[in-house]
Amino acid sequence: MSETTTPSPALPDIEVSADRVASVDTEPKNTFELRDVNVFYGQMLAVKDVSMAIPHNQITAFIGPSGCGKSTLLRSLNRMNDLIPGARVEGDVLYHGMDMYGPKVDPVQVRTVIGMVFQKPNPFPKSIYDNVAFGPRLQGRKGNLDDVVEEALRGAALWDEVKDRLKDNAYGMSGGQQQRLCIARAIAVQPDVILMDEPCSALDPVSTGRIEDLMAELKKTYTIVIVTHNMQQAARVADRTAFFTVLANDETGSRTGVLVEYDLTSKIFSKPDDERTENYVSGRFG
Repeated sequence: MSETTTPSPALPDIEVSADRVASVDTEPKNTFELRDVNVFYGQMLAVKDVSMAIPHNQITAFIGPSGCGKSTLLRSLNRMNDLIPGARVEGDVLYHGMDMYGPKVDPVQVRTVIGMVFQKPNPFPKSIYDNVAFGPRLQGRKGNLDDVVEEALRGAALWDEVKDRLKDNAYGMSGGQQQRLCIARAIAVQPDVILMDEPCSALDPVSTGRIEDLMAELKKTYTIVIVTHNMQQAARVADRTAFFTVLANDETGSRTGVLVEYDLTSKIFSKPDDERTENYVSGRFG
């Protein structure tokens, strides 16, 4: 990225610029380390005892049946669960070695450094240009943002399609274009990480292919974590894959997500260690 955003005092040791991760070879190669993470909604344990490390500049996929806590865990990585009444996280969520849930950490700044793309495209009811410029303006950027907007749209492989209609309302774009616009909006603030919660579930196969190609390009600059129900997609795009399943309590009716296995994607899909993983990826379960 050509410009660097000044980091918030709440994240004193972390550069917001994504270039930092790619350029420093001496630091540990993990963006996140999760240690015995539990996520609760009120008294309900939604995700239990997850420990894993998520590497820099790779795509990590979370797969598993509905209700296994994939999206819940994903939202814990940028503190989106803070917005849900009664939600809380126990255990350690470390980002570049820093406690993400420490008392001095500003969750708003966290969500700038760790961007998110949701299941359904959610552009603002504004022009294409203003959608992309929204985040930088919120950060206090003044003046002409043309270069920032163009760079973000190029990064999302969208510039050539929209460069002549930047003032048009984003709602006039196709679904696949809207999703790439949301990716452009996320990278316009120069994050370090992009979280994607089933980003292709509402898209046709052609648009899905474009998003997958885009992810492969983006991982050169960003760490990407994706939740997907599409196992073929995980096999195509992810470097590492985590398989989750559900433990049901017949007495209480509660369902808790647990991490079964986490490894290189090639191993998860060809020679997993756990029979439950093999049953799931082979289509015999879920």
